[in-house]
Amino acid sequence: MLDDLRNSATFEEEPEPIEEEMVGQPLPRKRAPQPFLGMTPVQRFVIAILLFLMSCVLSAFCLLLTESVYLPFF
Repeated sequence: MLDDLRNSATFEEEPEPIEEEMVGQPLPRKRAPQPFLGMTPVQRFVIAILLFLMSCVLSAFCLLLTESVYLPFF
Protein backbone atom coordinates (compact mmCIF):
# COMPACT_ATOMS: atom_id res chain seq x y z
CA MET A 1 0.00 0.00 0.00
CA LEU A 2 2.71 2.48 0.97
CA ASP A 3 5.40 1.07 -1.33
CA ASP A 4 4.83 3.48 -4.17
CA LEU A 5 3.65 6.48 -2.16
CA ARG A 6 6.64 8.68 -2.96
CA ASN A 7 6.37 8.03 -6.68
CA SER A 8 2.63 8.54 -6.76
CA ALA A 9 2.74 11.89 -4.95
CA THR A 10 2.99 14.89 -7.23
CA PHE A 11 3.88 18.23 -5.76
CA GLU A 12 3.86 20.23 -8.95
CA GLU A 13 0.67 21.50 -10.48
CA GLU A 14 0.34 20.98 -14.17
CA PRO A 15 -0.17 24.23 -16.11
CA GLU A 16 -3.55 24.67 -17.67
CA PRO A 17 -3.54 24.28 -21.44
CA ILE A 18 -3.96 27.50 -23.37
CA GLU A 19 -7.13 27.50 -25.38
CA GLU A 20 -6.94 28.85 -28.90
CA GLU A 21 -9.71 31.37 -28.34
CA MET A 22 -7.79 32.92 -25.42
CA VAL A 23 -4.64 33.57 -27.48
CA GLY A 24 -4.11 37.30 -27.97
CA GLN A 25 -6.62 38.34 -25.31
CA PRO A 26 -5.49 40.09 -22.12
CA LEU A 27 -5.39 38.01 -18.98
CA PRO A 28 -8.29 38.49 -16.57
CA ARG A 29 -7.41 40.73 -13.65
CA LYS A 30 -7.41 39.40 -10.13
CA ARG A 31 -9.58 41.17 -7.61
CA ALA A 32 -7.79 43.28 -5.06
CA PRO A 33 -8.05 41.87 -1.53
CA GLN A 34 -10.68 43.50 0.64
CA PRO A 35 -9.27 45.56 3.52
CA PHE A 36 -9.77 44.01 6.96
CA LEU A 37 -12.65 45.80 8.71
CA GLY A 38 -12.50 48.50 6.03
CA MET A 39 -9.30 50.00 7.45
CA THR A 40 -5.90 50.65 5.97
CA PRO A 41 -2.83 49.01 7.54
CA VAL A 42 -1.83 52.29 9.21
CA GLN A 43 -5.25 52.65 10.83
CA ARG A 44 -5.09 49.05 12.11
CA PHE A 45 -1.61 49.74 13.52
CA VAL A 46 -2.85 52.82 15.40
CA ILE A 47 -5.77 50.85 16.83
CA ALA A 48 -3.38 48.08 17.95
CA ILE A 49 -1.06 50.61 19.66
CA LEU A 50 -3.99 52.27 21.42
CA LEU A 51 -5.29 48.91 22.66
CA PHE A 52 -1.82 47.99 23.91
CA LEU A 53 -1.44 51.28 25.80
CA MET A 54 -4.93 51.00 27.29
CA SER A 55 -4.21 47.50 28.55
CA CYS A 56 -0.91 48.64 30.08
CA VAL A 57 -2.55 51.55 31.89
CA LEU A 58 -5.50 49.48 33.11
CA SER A 59 -3.27 46.67 34.35
CA ALA A 60 -1.04 49.14 36.20
CA PHE A 61 -4.14 50.68 37.77
CA CYS A 62 -5.35 47.24 38.87
CA LEU A 63 -1.97 46.54 40.48
CA LEU A 64 -2.21 49.83 42.36
CA LEU A 65 -5.77 49.08 43.51
CA THR A 66 -4.87 45.65 44.84
CA GLU A 67 -1.78 47.14 46.52
CA SER A 68 0.48 44.62 44.82
CA VAL A 69 2.77 47.52 43.97
CA TYR A 70 2.89 51.00 45.38
CA LEU A 71 4.20 54.31 44.22
CA PRO A 72 7.39 55.32 46.11
CA PHE A 73 6.38 58.97 46.53
CA PHE A 74 3.11 58.24 48.38
